[in-house]
Amino acid sequence: MDWHILKTNVHEFLKKLERIHWFAVGGFLILAIAIGYVAWYGYNRLQDISNQVTMLQANVASTTQSLKDTISQAQNNLTNNIRKNVGDIQDKLGNYQQQVGTLSGTLNTLQKLSKTDPQLLEKYSKIFFLNENYAPAELIAIPDDYKYSSTKYPQISTPVWIYMKRMFDDATVAGIKIYVFSGYRSFSEQSALKSQYKVIYGIGTANSFSADQGYSEHQLGTAMDFITTGLGGQLDGFDGTSAYTWLITNAYKYGFILSYPKNNSYYVFEPWHWRFVGVKLATDLHNANQNFYDWDQRTIDNYLVNLFD
Repeated sequence: MDWHILKTNVHEFLKKLERIHWFAVGGFLILAIAIGYVAWYGYNRLQDISNQVTMLQANVASTTQSLKDTISQAQNNLTNNIRKNVGDIQDKLGNYQQQVGTLSGTLNTLQKLSKTDPQLLEKYSKIFFLNENYAPAELIAIPDDYKYSSTKYPQISTPVWIYMKRMFDDATVAGIKIYVFSGYRSFSEQSALKSQYKVIYGIGTANSFSADQGYSEHQLGTAMDFITTGLGGQLDGFDGTSAYTWLITNAYKYGFILSYPKNNSYYVFEPWHWRFVGVKLATDLHNANQNFYDWDQRTIDNYLVNLFD
C-alpha cells in the first residue's frame, strides 16, 4: 500500500475517533445532566411526598385523637344517660315498690280488720250499746287451774285466752296467784244480774257499779273480774293485795287495762275489773298514764288492727 494513502487513512481514522470521543463525552455529559436532573427531581418529589406523608400522619393523628375524644365523650354521655335512666328506673321501681308495699300493707290491714270484731275496742260503759244478739265469735271455757270457783264456768274470747294465760303464768312464776272470778256474760245474764243488784242495793247504788244490759264490757268476752286468795271469795279489798299491785305494774304488757280506776266518770273504782285491749294500746295508755275511757273513740279505733299482734 502507498504510504501516503496509509497516512491519509490513519489521519481520517483519528479524526473519526476524535469525533466519536467528543460525541461520547457529549453523550456522557448529557446523560450525567439527565441523571442529575432526574435525581434532583426525584429528591424534590420524595421530599414533597415525605412532607405530604408527615402532614397526612399529623392529620391522621389529629383525626384519631378527635375520634377518640368523640368516642370517649359519647361513651361518657352514654354511661351518664344509662346511669340516669337506670337511676330514673330505680326511682320509679322504688316508687312502685313503695306503692306496692303500701297497697300490700293496706291490703294486709284490711284483711286483718275484716277478721277482727270492730266491737272489741268500743267504749260501751254508758256510751255504746250491744244488742241482745251480740256474742263473741269464739269463746273458750277457763280451765280449772285459772278460775276461782269450781262451781262456776267463766268463759273468755278465744284469742284473748292466750294473752291472759301467759299473764297468769308469769304472775305465778313471780309468786302471785290470780284467778278469774267472772268472765263473759250474755245480754240476758247481765239483765238478770242488774235486776238482782237493783233489788239488793237499790237502783241508784246498783247503777254506780253495774252496767245495764247492752252496756257491759263483759258481753264482749274480753273483760274479766280477777280475784286472789285471802279475800274469802269477795272482790272487795282486791286493791290491797299483791295481785293488784302486780297487775298495775305488768298487766299492760299482756294487753290488759283497768277499765274503772279511781276517779273515773263511769262507775265506782273496780280494781278487779280488767279488759283486754291489745298490747300496743295498753302500753300506750300505760306510758301516757291515761285511762281507756279518757281517749277519743276515733283514736282508739286506730289500734284495732294491732289488737292481737
